[in-house]
Amino acid sequence: MSDTPPDHLAINPTSPFHDAAALERGVGIRFNEVERDNVEEYSVSEGWIRVQAGKARDRRGNPMTIKIKGTVVAYYLDQKPDA
Repeated sequence: MSDTPPDHLAINPTSPFHDAAALERGVGIRFNEVERDNVEEYSVSEGWIRVQAGKARDRRGNPMTIKIKGTVVAYYLDQKPDA
């Protein structure tokens, strides 16, 4: 496994961007210079994260999410973030 986390990662196991090995190792997200721990999905190259929109659920019982654009830095938790 490399020392950089995936460019696009989701915690939902049904997503094509789900990577169990990376999630097991622990991935931290710094979004617009603020540490975030409630990220459902992110894309470093496209510059966005998805977070839950309150307690709202869709018709399948999944949490409703919103996409927020900004600067995304992903790192493994056992390493120091580059900022």
